[in-house]
Amino acid sequence: QVQLVESGGGSVQAGDSLRLSCAASGRTFSNFVMGWFRQASGKEREFVAAISGRSSYTRYKNSMKGRFTISRDNAKNTVYLQMNSLKPEDTAVYSCAARNSVSVYPDSDPTWYNYWGQGTQVTVSS
Repeated sequence: QVQLVESGGGSVQAGDSLRLSCAASGRTFSNFVMGWFRQASGKEREFVAAISGRSSYTRYKNSMKGRFTISRDNAKNTVYLQMNSLKPEDTAVYSCAARNSVSVYPDSDPTWYNYWGQGTQVTVSS
């Protein structure tokens, strides 16, 4: 079992930056592929980024490349999502997800992940 707790969300202006954190507990963190997803009101859950257990591979939704950066600190059992140049359309609940997998390449399909946090709200105003 893995428990995931997100933090770092908030209300910001367009063009601002935020760094989200997801703290994990319960198992060997480096064995887990970690992902970030978001869900805007009335829309389906959307892949944002993912990272392999030892940071060998990262994967991003194309529209977020260059603005968002995923990273992890296995010593702190934490994965981060640095979000720059935020836009109103980035407004959503952001959730982290985990899967215990020996596969090094992170998946973008939310059904592939089997642990989820509660999410943190990010609101970007124009």
